[in-house]
Amino acid sequence: METIHIGLDVGSTTVKIVAINKERELLYSRYERHYSDIRDTVLKLIKDTYKQFKGVSITIMVTGSGGLSVSKWLDIPFIQEVVSCAKTIEKIIPKTDVAIELGGEDAKITYFEGSSIDQRMNGICAGGTGAFIDQMATLLETDAKGLNELAKSHKVIYPIASRCGVFAKTDIQPLINDGAEEADIAASIFQAVVNQTISGLACGKPIKGNVAFLGGPLYFLPELRNRFIETLKLTDEHSIIPENSQLFVAFGAAIESINKKEILFVDLIEKAQALKNSFLNEIGRLEPLFVNEEDLYKFKERHGRDIAKRGDISSYEGNCYLGIDAGSTTIKIVLINEAGEILHEKYGNNHGKPLALVVNAIKEMYGKMSKKAVIAKATVTGYGEALIKEALKVDIGEIETIAHYKAAEYFLPGADFILDIGGQDMKCLRIKNGVIEDILLNEACSSGCGSFIETFASSLSYGVEKFADMALMSKFPVDLGSRCTVFMNSRVKQAQKEGASVGDISAGLSYSVIKNAIQKVIKIRDPKEMGEKIIAQGGTFNNDAVLRAFEILTGREVVRPDIAGLMGAFGAALISKQRFVQGESTSLLGREELDAFKFEKELSRCKLCGNHCLLTSIKFSDGRHFISGNRCERGAGKEIINKDIPNMYKYKMKKIFDYKPLAKKDAKRGVVGIPRVLNLYENYPYWHTFFTELGFRVELSPKSNNKIYQEGIETIPSESVCYPAKLVHGHVINLINKGIMFIFYPCIPYEVKERNLSDNKYNCPIVTSYPETIKNNVDLIKEKKVKFMNPFLPMDEEQRLAKRLNEEFCEYGFDIPYEEVMGAAKKAWEEKLRVKKDIARKGEEILKYLEDTDQRGIVLAGRPYHVDEEINHGLTNIITNLGMAVLTEDSICHLSKS
Repeated sequence: METIHIGLDVGSTTVKIVAINKERELLYSRYERHYSDIRDTVLKLIKDTYKQFKGVSITIMVTGSGGLSVSKWLDIPFIQEVVSCAKTIEKIIPKTDVAIELGGEDAKITYFEGSSIDQRMNGICAGGTGAFIDQMATLLETDAKGLNELAKSHKVIYPIASRCGVFAKTDIQPLINDGAEEADIAASIFQAVVNQTISGLACGKPIKGNVAFLGGPLYFLPELRNRFIETLKLTDEHSIIPENSQLFVAFGAAIESINKKEILFVDLIEKAQALKNSFLNEIGRLEPLFVNEEDLYKFKERHGRDIAKRGDISSYEGNCYLGIDAGSTTIKIVLINEAGEILHEKYGNNHGKPLALVVNAIKEMYGKMSKKAVIAKATVTGYGEALIKEALKVDIGEIETIAHYKAAEYFLPGADFILDIGGQDMKCLRIKNGVIEDILLNEACSSGCGSFIETFASSLSYGVEKFADMALMSKFPVDLGSRCTVFMNSRVKQAQKEGASVGDISAGLSYSVIKNAIQKVIKIRDPKEMGEKIIAQGGTFNNDAVLRAFEILTGREVVRPDIAGLMGAFGAALISKQRFVQGESTSLLGREELDAFKFEKELSRCKLCGNHCLLTSIKFSDGRHFISGNRCERGAGKEIINKDIPNMYKYKMKKIFDYKPLAKKDAKRGVVGIPRVLNLYENYPYWHTFFTELGFRVELSPKSNNKIYQEGIETIPSESVCYPAKLVHGHVINLINKGIMFIFYPCIPYEVKERNLSDNKYNCPIVTSYPETIKNNVDLIKEKKVKFMNPFLPMDEEQRLAKRLNEEFCEYGFDIPYEEVMGAAKKAWEEKLRVKKDIARKGEEILKYLEDTDQRGIVLAGRPYHVDEEINHGLTNIITNLGMAVLTEDSICHLSKS
């Protein structure tokens, strides 16, 4: 019989197998998720393939991120996946210039340049991968294919981060809570993957020519492909979408196996069967959560004491107090009576529709209440506070830390340490003398939160409650560390290869949650630092395994109320009761009003200023409306209450850049383009004056916005460089696209030392040298033959700077007399000092205003480019709307007496 050639691709989330003949024709293929059970999935696929080709000889090679271990187990040859994929591309789509391949946890871009290959792959981040898409899909209560269906009808793309799942969730959750269309969110998630791939992997190398799209996500999700095609501006001719692209890596392994040693297929089956019974030990193990059943019984008995008191909602008469917690992934409602007893409680997933679910929950509550029971006051807290408060006319909106503290104090009077772990956020509150002294939050990682465990439970096809119960009597919890949710998958896979049970993995994850809390949020070395009275709350602590892990790792016994997941809502209800004043009545919508309550949402672009904010407007049936997405009150349709409050950021932005360029007819030496970036936010007055005095018309790039960022995204060589630096690319490209053939963007190693009080006068390394990065990565500079002038210049000494400018202009071929350069430099320096003095004068003026009006101000310290609203996110508008003036540090530092 003819020899069959097999390729086995063991990926991060799937296993693929293909069988071909010697003519390289596809005879058989399978693509299956392994749900972290790699052994059984590999064995199953090999057995299923054997049924198709019994009694034959085969050649076989294995590839993929999990392929090396399988190669050792089965004693079969291994081929690196990039090489394997390249083999298939050369065979099937040889005209490919660039291949973009997305997998479960990895993403690759391969450039084919003649006989050489340049390959880029994700390292520490799994942002632009299939696992990231799966995680984001859960926020919309769907899967990856569901996202694809939703994205087909999108109208708007929102900016969503993709470098880390927690940042993406932070962007997505407010969109959900504010009522953005699910179709738009779905398409925006795909766009985030595109942005991550282009900026994080291409790293400044253009993706052009014939581009092939490979891998499971790009094969099964056409809308994701479309986002790539649109962003890269590819025509149909240059977009390559091959058949069976999800199998390309396995296909390449099969092709390469043709020249390898033949074996009998039945021999491979015997090896695979032995593989199932093997046991390896590469992952460490931790102590069991409970030694025995008696130990577990004592634990449950101790924590069964902290129980909230309950009352009967149907028979209660008198005032009740409502608390609503519109969280990141859940909605919680608690109704209490005068004695603080819980009459009604509701806990549920918000399914991306918090307002509708809160309305239904309150209707359900009204239906159970006695007609002689009256809601006296209502309070809302959590992510969706603003929307729920406006929509349902809730009396009080309170920050969630206060709500959680009130609830903690109720169960544990004198509590001095509170750890709250929710769906995607974690809070640590330190209390001293009844006052919240310190608040710590998770910032760059969500691996210690409830959604972390829920994600793993789902990936292993278990409900979260069953998954948690399986951890309690685990004998060998696996040590999984506390890394990113996506990459921890690899340790879970390895543990499963070594025979770890689901209970061992669940227990290990419980330890990981607490390690993450201790190492990344609480950051304690000695458990004694936590104080004497410790309370654990948040839905995640309903998981006994997590609670036990907390007690083991800290060596402390803690209080965990039976309503751990309802503490925000319970605290809000207590606030309602505390702030109720006899004789007042609630503004909360009543039964009849809720029955008639309806709402609809629409999107629009605000045109009242240059920000052009994308607004989500929710109109209620009684004519009121709620607007989100706005950076100021005008966008929300409100009068700016404190429009006359001094804002030094806005004043400085105008002062630095509000110069009128020469008319074209008067510009005897032509046009010079200057990008509005980094050090130019400090030095533009100098450069505008200098070039204007020399007879140049100065063209300044526009204010920063997301569109400017998108213009330069393909040329950014680093995924980790700061956003202000990434914006530089778009500003320079914007000038080039306007036809400007001379761009000046100097490298400035240091500035004037401030009053000899600072340790040094060096600029940030990025600010110093980023013009070099631009010169070497923005290909348009060479393609358009733009004269890009980026000399290293000293901004701290007037005369030395003037001489260096003369040297540089001579070197760049400008025929400008020495006297002219020196004269222009002198006037430029004078202008620089004048602006500096004006800013100081304005600072004194604002301080006097504050003194005369008995008002407050905030010194908003930052780098010069923080006056850009694209970078400061409109923070100054929030401050001034609170009635406080905004000052910059350079407007008042001259008043220091030290």
